[in-house]
Amino acid sequence: MRRVVIVVATVLVAAGACVALIALLASRDSGQVAESSGPGVLEPERTSDAPAPPEDPPTSGPHRPEPVERDAAELTQDQLLEALSQGNVVIAYDAAEPPAELVTLQEEVAGPFDPQLAAAGQAVILARRPGVGGIVALAWRRKLEASGPDDPALREFTEAYLGQARP
Repeated sequence: MRRVVIVVATVLVAAGACVALIALLASRDSGQVAESSGPGVLEPERTSDAPAPPEDPPTSGPHRPEPVERDAAELTQDQLLEALSQGNVVIAYDAAEPPAELVTLQEEVAGPFDPQLAAAGQAVILARRPGVGGIVALAWRRKLEASGPDDPALREFTEAYLGQARP
């Protein structure tokens, strides 16, 4: 009988220790599973009632679904936001033509631009954006200001966010 009491007491102490450990670990959990970390800056979600105008170029916001039919051209705001919401990565540049390094990156990561690939959210889209001030990579709610067309962070950004559509 004494042995049974010792075994029961040991089991209760062990169970209590497990509960205490679980409670301690749960209290330290940040709970930010949806907030993935990665290259670039996480931008706030833009809504139609946002008090401030969206940044240019925007990384989220209300828009009309307008597909991207070609790249190496200027995109409307609706085309840009639709492309990002589908999971595409857009690399904006302000030169007359896309730098050769960006074309190479596009082809190595996703292949040459194809409207069907863009509709599926699997394209790296090169977009002329006068006034952007260099090279800016965009994904839904993500932005990376590159140091130049050969910045290794561009590849990391495209590989991290390509195919990640709007949740």
